Amino acid sequence: MTLTEKTPYEIIGGDKAIRELVVRFYELMDTLPEARALREIHPKDLSGSIDKLYKFLSGWLGGPDLYINEYGHPRLRARHLPFAIDEKQRDQWLLCMFKAMDELNVDSALQQHLRQAFTQTADHMINRQALNMTNSQ
Repeated sequence: MTLTEKTPYEIIGGDKAIRELVVRFYELMDTLPEARALREIHPKDLSGSIDKLYKFLSGWLGGPDLYINEYGHPRLRARHLPFAIDEKQRDQWLLCMFKAMDELNVDSALQQHLRQAFTQTADHMINRQALNMTNSQ
């Protein structure tokens, strides 16, 4: 089965699978010591974050546009500007998402596609230079 025959939403398993992926992503972020910097920029109660990522991924993967229907255009970069995101947080986000996809046995072709798409999107979210980096002039 190719990605052109079905939407990523259908291939991943629809609503239930997306919710499981998002819940597992946040469980990993909440518990992995190597995701501490990412966890620190999130609220103590992750329920709102879980709900928003679930709704966003639903539409982003070709399913119902739950996020857009409730919040309007995602404007991902603009919505993330209040949070200091550097390469460390990006890498931690990708670590948790990739691990969640692995654990939930996401279809390998879809997972390869999503790894590229998530990496591009995560790169775009970087809005701060890491503290341990120096400016070269």
